[in-house]
Amino acid sequence: MAFFICPNCRQRAIDDDRREGLSHQPVGCASCGFGFLFELLEDYYPRPGTGMVVCDRQVRVLAIGRGVFELSGYQEADLLGREATSAFGLEGFDEQNPAEVAIEWGVRKLAQSLTLRTRSGGTRDVIVDFFPAYDRDGGLLIALASR
Repeated sequence: MAFFICPNCRQRAIDDDRREGLSHQPVGCASCGFGFLFELLEDYYPRPGTGMVVCDRQVRVLAIGRGVFELSGYQEADLLGREATSAFGLEGFDEQNPAEVAIEWGVRKLAQSLTLRTRSGGTRDVIVDFFPAYDRDGGLLIALASR
């Protein structure tokens, strides 16, 4: 059984064949209509107010969901194509960037206490969860929430 989450509205779903109905289309969000769902290894319950960021294998931003603007002040156009950890100014990780570890090793990095730089230049303490993609495209889901 595959677990999915919508990066936009944070609705969770379960699917067995990773396809929408009888078509070959990837599973999309039935709640908000977002074009794709992110596959997770296990079910995940995001914190209230969590904003999600979808990235490719090089941690470049592909899409952002609700809650990211409220948390950071950045809109999707400000972030598309930029490397996520530098775009958000994420700091406070120990030796290795947790986004790179999640992609390289295919492991989740949960409850990382980091600092985020807002669009206005201020800082905000955040809890960040990093999820590697389990499809052939790779990539990463970053869940940002206030601490």
